[in-house]
Amino acid sequence: MDQGFNPMKPSFKVLVKDKNARAGVIKTSHGDIETPAFIPVGTKATVKSLTSEQIREIGPQVVLVNTYHLHLQPGEDVIKKLGGLHSFMNWDKPMMSDSGGFQVFSLGIGLEKPGVKFLKDLDDGRSKVESRNLKIEDRKLIHRPSSIINNLSSTIYPLSSNDEPRPRLNKITEEGVEFQSHIDGSRRKLTPESSIAIQEKLGADLIIAFDDLESPTYSYEQTKKSLDLTNRWELRSLKAHLTFQGEAFQGEALRGKRPNQLLYGVTHGGEFEELRRKSAKFVNSNFDAVALGGAHKNKKNLYEVVEWTVCELDEDKPRHLLGVGEVDDIFESVARGIDTFDCVIPTRLGRMGHVFAGPPLGNIRNRFRYDITKSKFVSDEKSIDPKCQCWVCQNFSRAYVNHLFRSRELLAYTLATYHNVYFMVNLTNQIRDSILNSQFEKLKKVWIKS
Repeated sequence: MDQGFNPMKPSFKVLVKDKNARAGVIKTSHGDIETPAFIPVGTKATVKSLTSEQIREIGPQVVLVNTYHLHLQPGEDVIKKLGGLHSFMNWDKPMMSDSGGFQVFSLGIGLEKPGVKFLKDLDDGRSKVESRNLKIEDRKLIHRPSSIINNLSSTIYPLSSNDEPRPRLNKITEEGVEFQSHIDGSRRKLTPESSIAIQEKLGADLIIAFDDLESPTYSYEQTKKSLDLTNRWELRSLKAHLTFQGEAFQGEALRGKRPNQLLYGVTHGGEFEELRRKSAKFVNSNFDAVALGGAHKNKKNLYEVVEWTVCELDEDKPRHLLGVGEVDDIFESVARGIDTFDCVIPTRLGRMGHVFAGPPLGNIRNRFRYDITKSKFVSDEKSIDPKCQCWVCQNFSRAYVNHLFRSRELLAYTLATYHNVYFMVNLTNQIRDSILNSQFEKLKKVWIKS
């Protein structure tokens, strides 16, 4: 166990509201999480290209890791033997782990129907529009990772695709999901009980119930069937979490095998309001924390889903929006009452040469980012964002970062990722301060101009 570790049941409190926007605090055994907060994704117990010390310098209060990936490699037993996630990756602040449901979904219909993609449609992390705008010489600069799973983001939209369907690598049953490892092809099984057991061994402060992820291509009836399965799985996740030496405890003193872990239930229901509200009521009545998941038809539908869900939730429960990290989505989600969100956007796009910038350089039209690998930055002496106070912007020019990418130097990944994560953390810090000072709408207008 970590030195100085003080087990405690996590709690949440709303401190200030500015209309529906909330500033609060989640208290955990490894420290407080002041909300709203952006959570960087450290899929395999690492925020790619950054050391734990660099993450501490940047300032995120919590990091999210992936249950699926860590189960496959190196395995939860190895991590537990070495002191749990915090010791394993030398991170002494709060951590969050997901259930693995998203990854096993992507081994199923995500392969079978290649038009179902996740926020980014291409292997290099760019949207189709961004890819079409690249010159051929610039395309050749980009490293294209090949892993099926690693190329998928988290927010699910139906997109057109000319890719050929591939055989699914999973089988969904009432018991759970049988799947084929993308690493060695071995057959594995993930159930609500095993997902919780894995997350207990990993030792994150915030954990997530196992769920079935609906496809955005599903009809109402298919989505309802998926939601019903999710509800049954989530109740089994809750029972596993509350079980102590074979007995279920109802009291607050012993909330589970690891009382220092807060279990989030996940809402689903696709694009359908009736199902979304039903799911929100179900999760709200059974869990102390709520994560909004599942498929969205488009941005408009994403915001509707948040509104439908939040209306059914108790005020005193933390609300996490899974897989959302675009600047406009963050503002719109916070405006509707979301407290935390995670996404691979700043890290993945950073490794592909896309760097973030605030107004006026960054705006809704360029999605608050630009491609630093373009030839026009070869001799640009300015920093990535002249208004940014991060270590990268205070010490390196656009020309240098451009040179690193064009030379395929590994430091390029570190500098771009460092800046992008700092950008997201600083943005949410500004949002929190604006809520505390009743200035949220004013800040939102500065960033999201019509």
